[in-house]
Amino acid sequence: MEKLSSKEQFICETCFSQIDELTEQEIISEYERKFSKSNFVDNYTSLFKFEEKSNIQDLIHALKYNQKFKVGIFLGEMLGQRKKEVLNSWEIDLIIPIPLFHLKKIDRGYNQAEYIGKGLMKSLEIKLDNSIAKRIKNTQSQTKLDTENRIANMSNAFAVKKSKKVIGKNFLIVDDVITTGTTVHELAKVLKENGAAKVYCLSVATPLISHTIGSSNAQN
Repeated sequence: MEKLSSKEQFICETCFSQIDELTEQEIISEYERKFSKSNFVDNYTSLFKFEEKSNIQDLIHALKYNQKFKVGIFLGEMLGQRKKEVLNSWEIDLIIPIPLFHLKKIDRGYNQAEYIGKGLMKSLEIKLDNSIAKRIKNTQSQTKLDTENRIANMSNAFAVKKSKKVIGKNFLIVDDVITTGTTVHELAKVLKENGAAKVYCLSVATPLISHTIGSSNAQN
């Protein structure tokens, strides 16, 4: 097994061991709830249960707001190792991190999903390409929106920049947290409309139903 990047500088072993992983049945249930009503997302997996005021939220906050890039790479490597069997079965051609709107990326200085993708790329030896799709709509934060408003907020939010790279390919969309799945669904829709063969998605964490709306960091 490939050695993971050290996590000692951002979380202790005891704290990390206390993060709950999703069961296979929970993943299946979340796929059914989020994506089964359309043909845009072919399959989905996630590793941890996202809860407020938890160790996994602290890790994602450190990456997302405190420029702890190594956290993203570490989490991506872990995803690649823990989910290697299912990800290899999907025969993925390219990894696509969820794009940020360009002004938001300028303001933050980086896209946290890219660092997760870089760690994943390192584990799986699958190329990452952040030039294929872009976010063309400056959407508001999903945090305080209900499901209906999240859908309206994300409608027509993405566009494909390089359609020739999309046709016939299998894509893996990567994000930190997938809540209702609205963001992923919209990107998958655009990829499928431009000729993608299969679109899958993967996240570090997923809040279960009781934690879905209103989390301070669960936006997608």
